[in-house]
Amino acid sequence: MNTSCAWPECAGTVADGYCLECGLAPEPPPEGLTHPDHGLPRTGSQHPGTWTSTARSTARSTGGSASGKSRRGLLGAGLVEVPPVPYKDPAEAVLADPVVAERKRYCRCGEAVGRGRDGGPGRAEGFCPRCGASYSFLPKLRPGDLVGGQYEVLGCLAHGGLGWIYLARDRNVSDRWVVLKGLLDTEDPEAGAVAAAEKAFLAEVEHPNIVRIYNFVQHPDPRTLRMLGYIVMEYVGGHALKDVLHEHRREHGEGAALPLGQAIAYALEVLRAMGYLHSLGLLYCDFKPDNAIQSEEQLKLIDLGGVRRMDDTESAVYGTVGYQAPEIAGLGPSVASDLYTVGRALAVLSFPFHGHTTKYAASLPPREQVPVLREHESYDRLLRRATARDPYSRFQDAQEMAEQLTGVLREVLSAQDGRPRPAPSALFGPERRIPAERLTPRAALLALPTPLPRPSDGSAGFLASLTVDDPRALLAALASAPADSPDLRLRRVLAHLELDDHDSARLILAGLREDWRSEWYRAVSALGAGELREARHRFDDLYDLTPGEAAPKLALGFCHELLGRLPEAERYYQTVWRTDQTYVSAAFGLSRVRSAAGDRAGAIAALDAVPPASSHFPSARIAAVHLIISGREPTGLSERELIDAASRLSRLGLDAQRHWRLSAEILHSALDRVMAGNPSRARILGVRLTEEELRRGLERAYRALARLADDPPERHALVTRANAIRPRTLF
Repeated sequence: MNTSCAWPECAGTVADGYCLECGLAPEPPPEGLTHPDHGLPRTGSQHPGTWTSTARSTARSTGGSASGKSRRGLLGAGLVEVPPVPYKDPAEAVLADPVVAERKRYCRCGEAVGRGRDGGPGRAEGFCPRCGASYSFLPKLRPGDLVGGQYEVLGCLAHGGLGWIYLARDRNVSDRWVVLKGLLDTEDPEAGAVAAAEKAFLAEVEHPNIVRIYNFVQHPDPRTLRMLGYIVMEYVGGHALKDVLHEHRREHGEGAALPLGQAIAYALEVLRAMGYLHSLGLLYCDFKPDNAIQSEEQLKLIDLGGVRRMDDTESAVYGTVGYQAPEIAGLGPSVASDLYTVGRALAVLSFPFHGHTTKYAASLPPREQVPVLREHESYDRLLRRATARDPYSRFQDAQEMAEQLTGVLREVLSAQDGRPRPAPSALFGPERRIPAERLTPRAALLALPTPLPRPSDGSAGFLASLTVDDPRALLAALASAPADSPDLRLRRVLAHLELDDHDSARLILAGLREDWRSEWYRAVSALGAGELREARHRFDDLYDLTPGEAAPKLALGFCHELLGRLPEAERYYQTVWRTDQTYVSAAFGLSRVRSAAGDRAGAIAALDAVPPASSHFPSARIAAVHLIISGREPTGLSERELIDAASRLSRLGLDAQRHWRLSAEILHSALDRVMAGNPSRARILGVRLTEEELRRGLERAYRALARLADDPPERHALVTRANAIRPRTLF
């Protein structure tokens, strides 16, 4: 339930613990203080009860109110720190000489206007030589003008695509700072239509990441006396992302781009705002780095001039070359075209995107030409999906794109510092089994995660109630389902695949509509059937669709390993394991491919990285012991390695049968080494490294295993082995 903000003079409402207007926690302020955004002093005076500069400084240094409560800082999704941008004092933001540079003067038809000739300056007002329309780049308002009877103009802040933007003081609401946005050309019917549209629906937009629209007022043009429209919005004191990028380049060189984590953090905030607009049936249309401002630790979309309703087919569409989707002229704007602009802006922020308005105005440069794309394959795939030429190949909603981008962010950060950043998937369940020392197509099929059921599926409740694991019993239970549904059929597909009945699984899949879930099971079926190249191709397409998910990368690791392409398999296993160590299959995969490549130390290191909290920790330690002692020439196994293997076994705390079995393997390796002429005074598992003591130790291990064996033939074989290995005596 929403409540009113407790800060004096703030008309906002509190939702999710913070005011939607000011972003502050709703606790009442210290006595004698008014709201920081509404208590700015008049020029040359200080009103009683307003925030002093010291109190304001204290509030900003603590990230919020003077009481030290933190502001709502969402930048970075809790994963990456984004340097805050200092709040920009409104009085310092006013331009001393508001002039539009001649190189930036264009008519609405695209013709260059207002340019100088023969050494003389260009005219700031006049008529376009191409279309005859009038143009004016002069401010319509002057300091001291009172607009709408309450907004006192202080000066110009900037010039945008729809005209001058002014700073004003709201005399009716505690002299708070506001921004007035005028029109570029008052005689332009399209510009007038934009203003009318903003007046009609922008008042309902209320989100922490979107600039607030307070009012819509009119004021006479001093020259023509025609009434001009102005939008009144909140003042956001900070820097546009375009300026953040330029400042970064001034410090680090013209070829620099923002750190990738920081750029992704900005995009995630923009997607939050976009998703909110889309939920209201609105499209932003013209996103670019110029149209988002970071103030302290918060990002806000500004310049809502291009916002329109999704069902609006009449209004002019505003966009920017290099950011606007290529289908706009024919199909018009859509959710997919909005997300396209986010992808393009993300590319511009994250690498030196030369030619983004010319050669690559509707494409991305080849991956091999861009270091950050070469280094981060998942990020490259995400950008290419977000900016695909076909709108139906892009992300279809902001939440979907944000989920995948967050997964990519985790992967990027883990690659940079080696620290895992696990998180549950919104699409897949956990891995099911762990292929340990040998991978087969069937083992890979049984290990891979499966898509989570859709809550909206008609059989969701029935499927959630099933606790049967055996695939035959599961098929019997599914046959009793009260109704059929896509997810019910997919569960049947999985059961058939676990029974190696690929024909039945594919028959069911043929009757399902094409979506990523059915495609996942087609890929899994190809993998389990040993059709490895087809499986690899299908999983690669799924990687394009879900670049932030671990499951397709793990599947590609399996495919490449089974195909004998060990470097490619290692790359995918490494990406998954480095990011999320709940995927223990990736650690075992790393170990297998490194061992096959002759990197025994690297293989053991991969197993040693399995955390003690994992249920697969003992299996990983046992596999590491096997790697130390198995397949070794007697002279190639060092005393240090034997001691290491024995020490690992002693720390494992295995059940008696597994302990004695592994003890026998270690002692046998030690005996082979001694028989090859390498005796030692060292001891392992309580046994000195001499032939006699090692034989006694092996005899003891085999007799212990015989006592634990349930099968008589196995027990007899172990006793025979114990008798054969014991030291020779005279009696």
